[in-house]
Amino acid sequence: MNTIRIAIAGPRGRMGREAVKLVQATDQFELAAVVDHKYDGLLLSELDGFSQVNVPIYTDLAKCLQESNADVLVDLTTPEVGMYHAKTALSYNVRPVVGTTGFSKEDLKELENICREKELGCIIAPNFAIGAVLMMKFSQMAAKYFQDVEIIELHHDQKLDAPSGTAVKTAEMIAEVRERKVQGHPNEKETLRGARGADLEGMHIHSVRLPGLIAHQQVLFGSDGQTLTIRHDSYHRGSFMSGVKIAVETVMKLDSFVYGLENILE
Repeated sequence: MNTIRIAIAGPRGRMGREAVKLVQATDQFELAAVVDHKYDGLLLSELDGFSQVNVPIYTDLAKCLQESNADVLVDLTTPEVGMYHAKTALSYNVRPVVGTTGFSKEDLKELENICREKELGCIIAPNFAIGAVLMMKFSQMAAKYFQDVEIIELHHDQKLDAPSGTAVKTAEMIAEVRERKVQGHPNEKETLRGARGADLEGMHIHSVRLPGLIAHQQVLFGSDGQTLTIRHDSYHRGSFMSGVKIAVETVMKLDSFVYGLENILE
């Protein structure tokens, strides 16, 4: 396999630091540059925790992509800038791999159209943990037999979007095989607004935000006399890196847009 040159947006974040380690530890990957909102012109090795990672830091993504000759942009930033980064990367013929959630359906459609026009690959993944992707797949399988389902997602208290992209993606996958159904008593009433959580196709999604958590989700199915719980827990952000590696390797072979890691796992 040819060496894949990678630029990372958000290297100082908790996910970004793990991504830097991944690239450094993978023989066919080469870290070309990083994008940060400050420290323009410095080397990453000049910052704490990045000893011997001698790649330039850019604050201007366009300039980074012009000068670094990157093949792939791995974006692990925030919902506010993730869309801009993905579109900018595609405009420079760089394939984006984005782990930022919070994209609207309109955003995803726009990226799909750009990829089709430019015949370039792009992967947006609500969750890079292989176990989380399997949890979504298993939930979709179970939904063929269990019509009643609720989703509880639990994340650290610094997460910006609620519900999580993983929870929304899970509900969307379930909705593909489940007839829309309004769950619970037809006359139920929330005595506190929001007590029943968000509603997607009749399914309820509940978001928990607490310090000490990383990323967790359980999908609860109920039927006459039985329940089924499918749960995934990420205890360390290193759990996401196997998915990032697969996404980077796969996006180089794509000429289209992919939303969700489950679509590239065999």
